[in-house]
This record gives sequence, structure tokens and C-alpha cells, in this order.
Amino acid sequence: MPFTHRDELRWTWAGLLLLAGCAGSGKAGGEEGWESLLDAQAAPGWEASPFGSTAEPRIEEGTLVIPSGEPMVGVHWTGEFPRDDYEIRLEAMRVEGNDFFCGLTFPVKDSHASLIVGGWGGGVCGVSSFNGRDASENETASYREFEKGRWYRIRLRVGGDAIEAWIDDEQIVDAEIGGRKVDIRPDIAPSKPLGLTTYRTEAAIRNLEWRKVPGESS
Repeated sequence: MPFTHRDELRWTWAGLLLLAGCAGSGKAGGEEGWESLLDAQAAPGWEASPFGSTAEPRIEEGTLVIPSGEPMVGVHWTGEFPRDDYEIRLEAMRVEGNDFFCGLTFPVKDSHASLIVGGWGGGVCGVSSFNGRDASENETASYREFEKGRWYRIRLRVGGDAIEAWIDDEQIVDAEIGGRKVDIRPDIAPSKPLGLTTYRTEAAIRNLEWRKVPGESS
């Protein structure tokens, strides 16, 4: 069943997750404080993002599937979420297509940023945007090959004056943000405050979790 308007979306997501058993870890406050963002309790906090595409996200056997669209398709979180001192982790797979299969938009203090995995032709990773420069143009840019049909472990940490990110335990981002303008591209604004987006690419997302981490004053 696809996501449609708000009420049907909330009912559909929660109902399918209950039928599937669980998505992600299925645990709240579990191992090392990680909490699922895709279990039945958290599911009503998500909505399909209004990018204007006719393609709609769906749940298949406890996995979020974001189909290919023209150009973007995604979901966003409607509840409260920390703006600093937190981590997010998930597993993402490129099913079809050749652009980013994980566009993770997230809060950063009084603004937002996006971690892009597999963009600009399929292999560029980085954070958008710093001082108006996208992930392909700033120092966070890196390139790697991504196989279709393979799960990749992605982790993001926002804390103090830094944004960090890892893919399969390899650190790809370690960026200081003090004194810089951090913001997202206008075309991905429907993903705020926390969202997952793809660009002309079908993706699958599972094991989406978050936890608070100690801040500098903790």
C-alpha cells in the first residue's frame, strides 16, 4: 500500500509494520541507547515529502522502499528531534538508478544539512551545504563505487561544532562547522527537519535508529 495523504499514510505505515513484525531494531532505548525510528511506535511520525512526484514510498517486509521519481521522492519526520549531540545510523541499498540513494537531511543547531550518498552520477558522498557550496564542491566530497543490491551501513554524528559520517565504519566526513553557514539546498527543503530522499533512484532503507550522545557540557 502506498503513502498518500497524511491520515492514510500514518495508518498504512503503522499497520504494515505491525503486520511485518518490526523494522529496524524494533527496540526503544535498547543497545547503547539506540532507539528505532521505523518501529510501530515511531512510524506515525513520518510522512511522504511533497516533492511533487507521483511515485510514493512504501513498506515491504519491514523495509522502507523509496522509489525512483522525477526527480526526488522521500519521507520526513514530523515530530520533535534533537538539534545537536546525536547520532543516526541506518542501512541503505541502491535498488535501481544511478544517483543518490540516501539523502539524509538532518538538524544542525538552528539550521539543517544533508548527507548525500552516491550523488552526482552515482559515487559522490558529502554534506550539503557549507557556505553555499554543495557536497560535490566542499571539502567533505569523496567518491566511491556503490553496488546495486548491496546494503551499506551509514552513520552520522552531529555534536558540538562538528559533523561526522561513516560508511561501513570508514569515516568519510569530519567537518568543523564553527563560523560557517550551514544550510540545505532549497530543492530538498521538504525533507526538513529530518528526512530521507532519493534522486531518480530507487532505494531501500532498514535499521534506522538514533541516540543522544554526550555534549561538550555533559
